[in-house]
Order: sequence, then C-alpha cells, then structure tokens
Amino acid sequence: MTLSSPDTRDRHEPAYRPCVGIALFNRDGLVFLGRRRGGGGAIAPAHSWQMPQGGIDAGEAPLDAALRELHEETNVSAGSVTLLGRTEGWLTYDLPPDLLKRAWKGRYRGQTQKWFAFGFTGADEEINIERPAGGTQKPEFDRWRWEALAATPELIVPFKRPVYESVVAAFAGHAAWRGPA
Repeated sequence: MTLSSPDTRDRHEPAYRPCVGIALFNRDGLVFLGRRRGGGGAIAPAHSWQMPQGGIDAGEAPLDAALRELHEETNVSAGSVTLLGRTEGWLTYDLPPDLLKRAWKGRYRGQTQKWFAFGFTGADEEINIERPAGGTQKPEFDRWRWEALAATPELIVPFKRPVYESVVAAFAGHAAWRGPA
C-alpha cells in the first residue's frame, strides 16, 4: 500500500482505478460492513466483508462519488449522513497476479482510493442492500452488519488489508461519534 496520486504511473503499465471508500459510522461508533454476494468467488468467506467502495466517474468529485456509491450500495441517502473526515492522500493497492487479467478486463493494476468517514444520522431501516438506490442498482452485498472499525482489516481480502489498516489509523477517532447534538 502506498500513498499516491491517482495519475502517477508509467505509461506502459496499466493504470490504477480511481475509487472512493466509505466508512459509515453509526451512533454506537461501529461501521457498516457488507458481505460481497457469492462470497467474492475464490475469496475465503471470512474475507468477503468490506466497507462500501466504488469507482469515480469521469469529471466526478471524490466526495460526490462517495455519496453516490454509498447510495448505490446501501440505499443510504446523502441527507442521512454527515461528513466526519477524509484521508489526506490516496491509498493504493495492487491486485494479486491471478486477478490482474480478470478484474476490470486487465485495464487496471489495482485501485487508488480516497476514503471518507460519514456519520449515519438515519435509521437502520433505510439500509436496503437488496434494493439499493431505490432498486435502480444491482445488489452487491447479500448480508450486512455493524462492526468495530478496528476489526475490519481481518475481514477484508488480504491484498486490501494494508489499505484498511490505514483507514483504521486515519478514522479511529470517529468511532467516538454519537450523532448530532
């Protein structure tokens, strides 16, 4: 894992896919985790959990992408969150060699991510992983739960673990968030 800009690469190497990641904290200081549908293929079931994340569209600001991805994956709307923080730099990971040609049709060597921490001000009933974004998006998760932020690195696929460790370090203070006063 390295801190980088999303545009830093050799012209002969595949690019890093610019993405956002979201740590959504509830009023108990726990973060949203979703289990990838199908267990993530060859991924061990214990490592099929992740926080919401996704690509940044051309011309889209990272914060706008984070709010869009959160809605598309969890159904949580922008009106139900408050921005708590963001990572200073970009967190980057490389795909393992066996996934390099399969993921994103070989166009990317990995992802470079800007992470955002949001406080969830809505009710759990707003979360709908079966019909995210009001049913306009294909579900990515088959289960969800609230979890301690510090536990997340052990629940993600091993090649993303250093990114999650950096997210834990960056956002650990937000676990004390308890909602609007």
